[in-house]
Formats: sequence, C-alpha cells, structure tokens
Amino acid sequence: MSEVFLATLQQSQSQLKHYLESELDAIAVNSVSLLAAMRHGLLLGGKRIRPHLIYSVGALTQTQSKLLNPVAAAIESIHAYSLIHDDLPAMDDDNLRRGQPTCHIAFDEASAILAGDALQSFAFEQLCTVDLPAAKNLDLIRCLSQAAGYRGMCGGQALDIEATDQHVTIEQLQAIHSAKTGALISAAVEMGAITAGIDNIEHRKALHQYGQSIGLAFQVQDDILDITSDTQTLGKPQGSDTDANKATYPALLGLENAKLKAQQLHQKALQALDELPYDCENLRSLADYVVNRTH
Repeated sequence: MSEVFLATLQQSQSQLKHYLESELDAIAVNSVSLLAAMRHGLLLGGKRIRPHLIYSVGALTQTQSKLLNPVAAAIESIHAYSLIHDDLPAMDDDNLRRGQPTCHIAFDEASAILAGDALQSFAFEQLCTVDLPAAKNLDLIRCLSQAAGYRGMCGGQALDIEATDQHVTIEQLQAIHSAKTGALISAAVEMGAITAGIDNIEHRKALHQYGQSIGLAFQVQDDILDITSDTQTLGKPQGSDTDANKATYPALLGLENAKLKAQQLHQKALQALDELPYDCENLRSLADYVVNRTH
C-alpha cells in the first residue's frame, strides 16, 4: 500500500476526529450517559473510508475543509449509528467492535438504541450547517437520506436478514450488498461531488460508477476477511457471518471466485476514473486499499 495514500488517509482520519470532538463538545448536555454512548459509537476509531471519500472527491476541485467537514461528519455519523444498531442482540448480537466492547455492552441496550437514533439526527443537523446554496444542501440531505433509508442501507439490512439460512442467487446477493454497504459508500462519492461543485453530467456518471464499484467491492472483501482473517486483526468476531449462515460471496461463489469478483470490481472502479479530467491518484489508491485491506 502506498505510503502517500496511508499518510493521506491518516490525515483525513485525524481531521475528522478533531472536528467530531469539537462538535460533540459544543452540544448542550442534557443526558450525560447518552452523550457518552454517542461518543463511544462515533469516536471508537475505524477506517473512516466514507468520510475519506468525501475529502478525496472534494480535493479534486480543491474544496475547502470548512465545507467538507460537516458532510464527512454526517456520513460517518450515519455509519456509526448503523454499526451500533447492527451489534444489538436483535440484529447481529456482537460484543466486539473495533477491538472494543460494542455500545450495548459498554452501556446498555436502551442507551445503544438511543445513541444510534441521536447520531442519525446529528448527521442531518451537520448537513444543515454546510455553507452552500440551499438547493445543494437539499441535494446532500436527499442523497444521504436515500442511501441510509429503505432504498439503501436499512432496506439492505432487511434483505440480509431475510436471506439468512436461505438460498439466494448472485443477483439477489448483489442487490443486498449494494444496498446494505454499497449505498453509503456510493453516497459519499456523490456527496463529495455535490460539495465540490462537480456538476458535469458525464463526470458525475463516472464518479457514480466508481462509487458503486468500490462500495460493492468493500462488502465482498468484508465477506472474504470473515473467513481469512482473525478476531484480533478484524477488531470484531471472525467467522460471525459464517456462524450465522449469512448470504455471502464466498458462500455462494467459493473463496477464490469471491476474490476474483473483488478484483473485477476494482478494475471497474479504476476504469471509471479514467473518464475524469482530474488528478484521481488518491481515489485510485483508495480502490486498491478497499480490495487489499486485511481488516
């Protein structure tokens, strides 16, 4: 992995962490325990791929950080809320996330549910602060709400639950993963383009193709790592998808064909970037990272 890319990723992670801490510190406190649970879910660490995509697309047009920070914070808050709720006993029933106790273990189930709910609201509060024309703000809100809701992440989660212990086709599995994981990653690319003022239709189509490709590749690689990695490296229980008899690419295609699928999606993402007139080196490196990561 490129040292330049890793340095850029660490820089965006640090930038987002500082911004999130300052925004949480500015909240007028009513429930101390709820705010603590929100902090636990939001500041626990992680790869921060979705906000990094927003910063990277913004960098294509040298967009200022003051515009990108709340957009990055919004999508990471939605992602954090989804993980908190994913880990609940009624969902995946996991005790470990990013090497730390999950929110309902560190606090309790009610606090975890409310922390997720509050972070979802916090995300849209952030989008309302972006200093763009009103139509652009509405575009950001539309994009994130669709990616997070019935047509995106939540719908994908429901389909994933319904597919457990069931035989699914490759088309059905792709629909599940594209919604469950891919929708938010693709939305990060689109929201970065909206904020960066990239309005050219063909350029937006290319970015959309890139986002869809790496979004699906990310989930395929997650499926692979659930088999090939270990709990310490993953920071969450290894083999949990297999144990739960979840619909995954290795389960349907076999491990080697799943790896081939990830590489095909990687190439599709790189081809989409070839259509753009910008310096896309960081986006290329991010596509490499998605399919070569070990956790």
